[in-house]
Amino acid sequence: MTGSNLSSDVSKTDLRRQARDIRRGAHRRLAGMAGAAIAERFLTLIPWRTRPVVAGYWPMADEVDVLPLMTALAGQGGALALPVVVRKDAPLAFRRWYPGMTLEAGPHGTRHPSSASPLLRPDLLLVPLLAFDRHGGRLGYGGGYYDRTMAGLRAEGGALAVGIAYAAQEMTALPIEPHDQRLDWIVTEDAAWETLP
Repeated sequence: MTGSNLSSDVSKTDLRRQARDIRRGAHRRLAGMAGAAIAERFLTLIPWRTRPVVAGYWPMADEVDVLPLMTALAGQGGALALPVVVRKDAPLAFRRWYPGMTLEAGPHGTRHPSSASPLLRPDLLLVPLLAFDRHGGRLGYGGGYYDRTMAGLRAEGGALAVGIAYAAQEMTALPIEPHDQRLDWIVTEDAAWETLP
């Protein structure tokens, strides 16, 4: 698979705009089958059985649908959580989730469990994104929530970060700043692989 080429002088704002267009097109073409294909690849190739708590996300707009994967993990006895935005510039918190749970509306169009659901510390994160590269570089939405969260979890002993994307979202290289956290694995509808050092 070859990534899209980027000019080194493209701003992150322009890059996000381009990446959104690419993801939107992939979603139109593949949304009906990508979730099941990603679930199959994840379950057979990712070392998730040693990670008892998996944090997913509630898909918004044209994000890849991880609900088939999360439902499969729940069926195999996995403890699942969804992210909660606590406040701006803070890491995400994670509350216990199960299929069929009623969710509350959150900021930025998110949905999450209520405060009655217990907080969990994830051992594995399913991370949404706009673009990725083979070295685990990730282009997010610009809020820094996942970078702060991954940094905090890694400082506390680690958590595996798995980027979930359409294959079309791959870029040859992404601009990486000191605060940007790299992904450990990438899973698309076509493949799953551990990122390069």
